[in-house]
Amino acid sequence: MATDQQTDVVAAILAGETSLGIELGSTRIKACLIGPDHAVIATGSHDWENQFVDRLWTYSTDAVWEGVQASVARLLAAVEREHGVRATAVGAIGVSAMMHGYLAFDQDDALLVPFRTWRNTNTEVAAAELTETLGFNFPLRWSASHLYQAVVDDEPHVADIAFFTTLAGYVHWRLTGRKVLGIGDASGMFPIDPTTRDYDAPMLARFQEMVAARRPGLDPSSLLPEVLVAGEDAGTLTVEGAALLDPTGTLRAGIPVCPPEGDAGTGMVATNAVAQRTGNISAGTSIFAMVVLERALTRVHEELDLVTTPAGDLVAMVHCNNGASELGTWAGVFAEFAAAMGVEGGSDAVFEVLFRAALDGEADGGGLLAYNYLSGEPITGLAEGRPLVVRTPGSRLTLANFMRTQLYAAFGTLSLGMRVLTDEGVHLDSMFAHGGMFRTAGVAQRLLAAAIGAPVTVGDTASEGGAWGIAVLAEYLRTGAQPNLATYLADRVFAGATLDVAEPDPSDVAGYAEWLDQYSAGLAIERAATEAIR
Repeated sequence: MATDQQTDVVAAILAGETSLGIELGSTRIKACLIGPDHAVIATGSHDWENQFVDRLWTYSTDAVWEGVQASVARLLAAVEREHGVRATAVGAIGVSAMMHGYLAFDQDDALLVPFRTWRNTNTEVAAAELTETLGFNFPLRWSASHLYQAVVDDEPHVADIAFFTTLAGYVHWRLTGRKVLGIGDASGMFPIDPTTRDYDAPMLARFQEMVAARRPGLDPSSLLPEVLVAGEDAGTLTVEGAALLDPTGTLRAGIPVCPPEGDAGTGMVATNAVAQRTGNISAGTSIFAMVVLERALTRVHEELDLVTTPAGDLVAMVHCNNGASELGTWAGVFAEFAAAMGVEGGSDAVFEVLFRAALDGEADGGGLLAYNYLSGEPITGLAEGRPLVVRTPGSRLTLANFMRTQLYAAFGTLSLGMRVLTDEGVHLDSMFAHGGMFRTAGVAQRLLAAAIGAPVTVGDTASEGGAWGIAVLAEYLRTGAQPNLATYLADRVFAGATLDVAEPDPSDVAGYAEWLDQYSAGLAIERAATEAIR
């Protein structure tokens, strides 16, 4: 017999009182269906990987749709398997994806060059010129940097550009026909004026002059998607979009779709970190911190992006290209070793054992250093990366020290960027963390607290991450977008949520500081490796 709770879920599914979130992360595409209480009803996912083609990181558009369709199909199958009904009447949909990058189209909507992801670091000349001329930090991965680099390089496709956008903007456009973008994602394309909740007009005019000097007739302002804030009308699922999303026809046209957002914004929603003096840290292939500011910073910092929350409030973002990928690779090596020994436990069990071992490591890592640089890292001035493990003859190479060092490495560049905010006098009441590496309770969370010198909170929704966050933004649209987003999250979504707070352990803090000094000094080794090993 179905329980009352089960009956309520079925009723919500049949009545369309649900919201579907889809997030395209760097290694996984995930779909998440939630009910009116914001609880997860079902999920579906699909693994994918970027490709390094012609020295640029990319994903094919075929891979985009293959992954979206697979994750939605698995979610719909899970709904039917677990609840006995088909989810034909979804109340709202939201799409999120990796921020930044470059998808350029001509007037016939044809993709002009393969998708250039946030991971590419070929935009140094453009980013430097934009930063110097406009007095605002333009990171290498920003969409404007990609566009301007194409102009600087006089790439043939520039003559045909009619529109460019991010990955979330592309998927949303194909689903709805609307060339729009949530303000958080838009703030990773071009700077936003938080007072107008739109692109910074004087800066855009100056950008136009820079482009015109090299490519007369090209108007960047006409190429950008329209900016929308959380809760605004971003269109509905079209017949063509429904067929793309779900070729089986289960999901039908007409479903409202919320403004598409970037993974940074959905991470902030997923961790209740959209109010001032709050922040969050998202750890995946990349790792980044988002801190909602009370005031503008006093000067330009190349280590920091200035972006916004999905509601349009100013955020300082410390973005590191390299996060947990190298950690996952080492876990895979240990899993292979376990299998060769005849021990089968699965990847979760391997991560559990390795992470727990890290807690027994020496606070300074035993003299070991690790660099997780699979790609370039702008914060430390490296255009390319070479993953390294370095130790002195007197270091203590144990499993515990090795794993602690690998976890420290995932946070190393981030903590260097966070120091800049501390020097600016930025204060935080809370930092929330989410991402797969926090699934092993109390390990990465504790070491992250040492790395940033602040309490780190993990909530009971952290494992669902941005897919749940964009589903919440879709539900915010479905229910009328009232009250303001910060109040909505605090009062309706996170009231009563189970939270675990890790305070910085003084011995960990001291040990990490010693390790970070060595890490900073050892960056010369990493730089030499990029020059010597091709």
